Amino acid sequence: MRIDSFGGSMSVALTGIKPSGSVHLGNYLGMIRPAIAFQEKVDPYYFIADYHAMTQASDGEALHRETLELTATFVALGLDLSRAALFRQSAVAEVCELAWVLGCVMPIGQLERGHAVKAAKSAGRDVNVATMYYPVLMAADILLYDADIVPVGKDQLQHVEVARDLATKVNHLFGEGTLIVPEVSVREDVGAIPGLDGRKMSKSYGNQIPLWAPPKRLRKLIMKIKTDSLDVAAKKDPVSCNVFQLYKLFASEEQIAALAARYQAGGMGYGEAKQALFEAVDAELRGPRERYEALMADPAQLEEILAAGAVRANAMAQRTIKRVRDRVGLSPRIYGSMR
Repeated sequence: MRIDSFGGSMSVALTGIKPSGSVHLGNYLGMIRPAIAFQEKVDPYYFIADYHAMTQASDGEALHRETLELTATFVALGLDLSRAALFRQSAVAEVCELAWVLGCVMPIGQLERGHAVKAAKSAGRDVNVATMYYPVLMAADILLYDADIVPVGKDQLQHVEVARDLATKVNHLFGEGTLIVPEVSVREDVGAIPGLDGRKMSKSYGNQIPLWAPPKRLRKLIMKIKTDSLDVAAKKDPVSCNVFQLYKLFASEEQIAALAARYQAGGMGYGEAKQALFEAVDAELRGPRERYEALMADPAQLEEILAAGAVRANAMAQRTIKRVRDRVGLSPRIYGSMR
């Protein structure tokens, strides 16, 4: 909990996103848009999880570029840099130190049941040590900044529960208040975002719609969204239609009701619904797209934004790690020159 400039209490909220390929509408709707809306209620710390990306990445240039793309994305979409700290995960060394402390109290069986391990095995990938340790590092991400609230999608609940369990265990072993046990904020109105083929929109499925696609490409992709084969004259069910489910996330209540009525009346082809979806998406992203392109043309400015966020994040992290070191019996960290 923090105290704001008006003397009131402010909850600290933390969330992160992994730089692994181009940002798509699923990322925007499921994480980025809710996180930016949340900044009005909390003291926000948002990080770009470049350490997590390294479990699969082998291209340093791509990792650097995608980190800047995410930075530009958050700012273009309205992140208030006077309120929020936006920073690279790797800019705060204490996250790895806290991950080690947490790993010392975490059973190996819990790691073997983690989402990241199961996903790697199901995809036929080798499970490296970093993939196994993924939930511990994520728990350290959450706990290092004394976050009161962690806004997540339903598919990320397991990771926050791991963080809560580890914080509780550390507090039991080393004293209450060693770590803050965070609460979870799940956005119930946005579930899995459907991709072009109807499955959850995901880079791994190749069914995503890039967030910053230019209008012509955006429309072309939306027109490829899978629908049933009912003819134009037939009445259609908006609830079961992927096009309509996406439309609801961009349109006003009046627009949603009007399109639902068109579905149920019959005489409407899916092409009309897809055009309505394109217009709604493009209307919301047109201005941010221009800001994004301007930001990407100035990488030095993006680096400055990340550096400023890292200063704030490091201040919080050092305070937490000092408390943890004291409780677990380690000597204080010495910052700066060793000479």
